[in-house]
Amino acid sequence: MSDYAIRVENIGKQYKIGLAPNRYRTLSETLTQTLRSTFNLHPSNFQHPNRIWALKDVSFDVRQGQVLGIIGRNGAGKSTLLKILSRVTEPTEGQAEIRGRVGSLLEVGTGFHPELTGRENIYLNGAILGMKRTEIERKFDEMVAFSEVEQFIDTPVKRYSSGMYLRLAFAVAAHLEPEILVVDEVLAVGDAEFQRKCLGKMSDVAQQGRTVLFVSHNMSAILRLTEETIVLEHGKLAFRAPTPQAIDYYMAAGFSQEGTRTWRDDEIPLEAAPFRPAALRVRDPNGRTVDSLRSTDSITVEIEYTLEAPITGLRVGIYLLTMRGEYVFTSFDTDDPALFEQFSVRQPGRYVSRGVIPANLLNEGRYLLAVNASSFRVKRFFQDEQALAFTVDGTGAPGKHWPEPRLGPVRPALDWKIENVSK
Repeated sequence: MSDYAIRVENIGKQYKIGLAPNRYRTLSETLTQTLRSTFNLHPSNFQHPNRIWALKDVSFDVRQGQVLGIIGRNGAGKSTLLKILSRVTEPTEGQAEIRGRVGSLLEVGTGFHPELTGRENIYLNGAILGMKRTEIERKFDEMVAFSEVEQFIDTPVKRYSSGMYLRLAFAVAAHLEPEILVVDEVLAVGDAEFQRKCLGKMSDVAQQGRTVLFVSHNMSAILRLTEETIVLEHGKLAFRAPTPQAIDYYMAAGFSQEGTRTWRDDEIPLEAAPFRPAALRVRDPNGRTVDSLRSTDSITVEIEYTLEAPITGLRVGIYLLTMRGEYVFTSFDTDDPALFEQFSVRQPGRYVSRGVIPANLLNEGRYLLAVNASSFRVKRFFQDEQALAFTVDGTGAPGKHWPEPRLGPVRPALDWKIENVSK
């Protein structure tokens, strides 16, 4: 057992949802409750419409000094698992054995008191992690320098931006030397430079022999930091393998092979209202919905959706990624200022937004489309990071007369000219 930092056995977590406020029970309800207690007929023993299993029968172990990636779609149970391992919440069933002090970064500002200054919160967090004051003082200057909030260290953190919160929270979690570091998908809040610093720090932590659990939708970061990864699906452990194989499984799982994606009601979060996604389609130049296209053909991406109320400044668009999660480009339907002005307020109704990826742009391979609907710096209504995958066939693409693979996700037909200037 000494080789393992974490051992999880049949962990399950059930939540009650949509329950009415407590009220006085009728006589029949009291009798029913008595019978349930007598004969062990409690609703939690059965499937109940007001209960949901966020995790069910999850078992795995993590060796000391291992960096384990955890990936899965939104709602797969990743954050719930980390909260259990960080002792933020108790499991409904099963158990987890943890050897060592755990430092957690689950949400921006977790464990910070808004009325306290950055300096005071560093000491508070250190005390929560079980650090002695002398240990905190020894690391204090290094943490503040890493967070880059020296100017505001004596300001109450309630006045910090989300990025400042993140910088300081990560600095505390990573520098107070816990034996186990648990990091959820919070790095997306920081800017690109700070994300690189955080990834570099986690790499340093791993090289020091400490155990790291890392949740991220950034597959490039998962590939860089971890050697092994587990995939969660619908609250269950679906796959565990070396990271490249786990990512391939995750990115390929659940995609339509017909070039279209529709969303069920239970896949649309309540906070998406009044935006309701209906379908995402990939069409060839003949208008057919397809899963595979040629590199030499244009590709039409079509997003169908409904607005149940007016939205100001709405933009609907896509992120195009490789199957390893590397971004190729981002595009929104109101990138053209004229269209943005025309649809500055989008009225209720059913809409289709179409964008055309030019011919001779993408290299051969498998690609991923993510969908985003938002009002810039106001609200993100809906996002699906893995909405649809499609294949690009390189037949006839520039340079195919050489049987060599071309590096990179794009293969543009550049306008080359050759001029003999020796005359």
